[in-house]
Amino acid sequence: MKKYLITASVLALAGCSQQGQVYKSYFGEAGGLVDGGNFGNATVHNQLVMRGEKGYVYDLANRFSNEVLSTVNFAFNSAQLDAGARDTLNEQARWIKQFPEVRFRVYGHTDLVGSAGYNKSLGQQRANAVVNYLVAQGISRGRLEAVVSFGETQPLVVTQGRERRNRRTVTEVTGFVASHPIVMDGKYAEVVYREYIESAEPRSTLIMVEEGGDVTGGSEE
Repeated sequence: MKKYLITASVLALAGCSQQGQVYKSYFGEAGGLVDGGNFGNATVHNQLVMRGEKGYVYDLANRFSNEVLSTVNFAFNSAQLDAGARDTLNEQARWIKQFPEVRFRVYGHTDLVGSAGYNKSLGQQRANAVVNYLVAQGISRGRLEAVVSFGETQPLVVTQGRERRNRRTVTEVTGFVASHPIVMDGKYAEVVYREYIESAEPRSTLIMVEEGGDVTGGSEE
């Protein structure tokens, strides 16, 4: 008999506990059960950017390297752009044109064959070749920061022999054009999502004839 009483007591307490949870949930703040802690993150993100507390340059740099190839390679002892390099730079130019507020820097590299002084000069020539090509594609030279040569000091593959992967340039996001009005106004959303807005479908050019002969729709040239 005592055993049954203890069991009943435990069940009753459990029921009260469950009822308490239901009661609390029912009269709690609306949406409290489905809020996983992420509501409002977009607003907070924009506020951080406006105050300069968000690494938006870092974010754009990651986006650039994820969406296009940032590296082009060169033949041995050469600063000439081959067909593959030009294709990559065409993709870079298209991406860069989407963000007229953003500045870039091109870093030149070489393999370990030859003297350090010669390789530093060759790395500079390669960086110059890339900058000149991007300028020819319509990118303002003022947005391409001072080209830099690392020469042979940062090899991807450590070898004294000829290594194509070391003979490269790397294009990176480095900052914003300070005088640009969008940057000055802190309109970060316009910088990041402009192409999304421009991708919206244009107004239909189809002409509809309503009852009575009135023409509607379409657009004026």
